[in-house]
Amino acid sequence: MDYAPAFQMGHPKVFELAARISAMMPNGLDHVFFTNSGSESVDTALKIALAYHRARGEGTRTRLIGRERGYHGVGFGGISVGGIVANRKTFGSLLTGVDHMPHTHLPEKNAFTRGIPEYGTELADELERIVTLHDASTIAAVIVEPVAGSTGVILPPKGYLERLRKICDKHGILLIFDEVITGFGRLGTAFATDYFDVKPDLITMAKGLTSGTIPMGGVVCSKDIYDAFMTGPENMIELFHGFTYSGHPVAAAAGLATLDVYQEEGLFERANALAPYWEDALHSLKDCPNVIDLRNLGLIGAIELQPIEGKPTARAFEAFLKCYEKGVLIRTTGDIIALSPPLICEKEHVDQIFDTIRTVLNEIA
Repeated sequence: MDYAPAFQMGHPKVFELAARISAMMPNGLDHVFFTNSGSESVDTALKIALAYHRARGEGTRTRLIGRERGYHGVGFGGISVGGIVANRKTFGSLLTGVDHMPHTHLPEKNAFTRGIPEYGTELADELERIVTLHDASTIAAVIVEPVAGSTGVILPPKGYLERLRKICDKHGILLIFDEVITGFGRLGTAFATDYFDVKPDLITMAKGLTSGTIPMGGVVCSKDIYDAFMTGPENMIELFHGFTYSGHPVAAAAGLATLDVYQEEGLFERANALAPYWEDALHSLKDCPNVIDLRNLGLIGAIELQPIEGKPTARAFEAFLKCYEKGVLIRTTGDIIALSPPLICEKEHVDQIFDTIRTVLNEIA
């Protein structure tokens, strides 16, 4: 029997992978629950948050707080706490007891910022307003992307994540970082929690865990959360949740091999070293036609274009098609070009990316 999918069993590779991931985390984040995707990771983290409060005798904490323009996968939990309209509008009322903080995109103040924007820290105080509206005793968790990706690269203002952490601590609310995008070197550090020096209670991950070679995701939680479930008889299941293929041996092997490559080739360090060159190349497009904002952090970037009146998304989609014809794959969301190159890219690849985009933006002007 190569693999037995059951809550009561494990295998050496998955424990080895969990230990490797835990070693990459801040102190105290040392237990991993494996999933098969980012969407499953988000729904798992939300369920763990709800069950944690119940296990501690605070079962009234059932409300979940997301953010406008947030993306947390396509499960019912993820689209409920997420804030992208197109992902939500055709699927009914979704989960009840969900509220949303405002996003942090302030182009009128932060356009063409290099790195972390200056303005918008006070937007974290919207969590206090929500607490006042609902009472802290009803709120289980807040989930945010440290850097929002799918909505078009929205960055946290200086001090914003730190402020969220303090408010959550004040009111006994769990803080979840969705690091499916920012995990595994995207910002030049292992995770965004390292980059911003803010420690959440749970971290979701996927994508970079196996470099996309095999589907796998995970949720890392603090020891306090883990211990809250470990109070019953040994013969009982502690958390009634899991997936048939959680921690599958092939995925675990792919995860271990991927972590080896990150380490052996120094890819996080390479990403960090390349980030200034990436930033300069991105901001060299400021003079291109219809560019109304540029923003970046680590090896992430966004080019926001002026929409064509009456034809939203058309300009960016045309850029997508022409870039693809010229051998460069970009991602568009609305009229935003979002960029996140492979961690193995070098300066000549950065030049190719932005030379191509410059050519295309001039062609479609």
